[in-house]
Amino acid sequence: MTISYARHQYPPPVIQHAVWLYLRFTLSFRDVEDLLAERGLDISSETVRRWVTKFGPFARELRNRRPRPTLRWHLDEMVVSIAGRHFWLWRAVDDEGEVLDLLVQRRRDKTAAVKLMRKLLKKQGFAPELLVTDRLRSYAAAKAELGLSARHEQGLRKNNRAENSHQPTRRRERKMQRFKSPGSAQRFLSVHAAVQNTFNTQRHLTSRRTLRALRGNAFETWRAATAA
Repeated sequence: MTISYARHQYPPPVIQHAVWLYLRFTLSFRDVEDLLAERGLDISSETVRRWVTKFGPFARELRNRRPRPTLRWHLDEMVVSIAGRHFWLWRAVDDEGEVLDLLVQRRRDKTAAVKLMRKLLKKQGFAPELLVTDRLRSYAAAKAELGLSARHEQGLRKNNRAENSHQPTRRRERKMQRFKSPGSAQRFLSVHAAVQNTFNTQRHLTSRRTLRALRGNAFETWRAATAA
């Protein structure tokens, strides 16, 4: 995807940095405005919001540059409050914490589970060898309907990888004072997941030297994906 920065007052590096700050850290638009002001850039929070909305689709390019995920998929769902109504955020991650996909849906049933799994299979292009879920029976029913041969393990502790992947979403939900609509939640969380995947270096598991290399690769991927 070609990104155009035409007819913008500020150069691409400034726009890219503002969008990166908002998506990478748990910040509000006003927080980003203050951080840019400290660097002598008088940019309003509304301008930052418009940049995030316009340039968010480069997340697709970030996803295209990710390595192939593992064959062990963890699926889980969490409730989110949107406009005073309860929705379910269904999420799939591999056993290394890579967010494979997510889907905001109204229900928590077999139909919703089937929709998530079909989207996963279409996007990834292959089926997993192992599915790990909680004890919600909708997962087993969806697996049977799709004819998946993957081994299926169930249990709360076995699915800690998926449970932990909800934590960044909870932090953003609080910072944003909840999501405004299912569509906006889906769009933002998809972009946020792509950035999270790129910069998730598992720093507690690596040496300082390896961390520097991984971080450098992440920034190279970011610059390539957001290039004009």
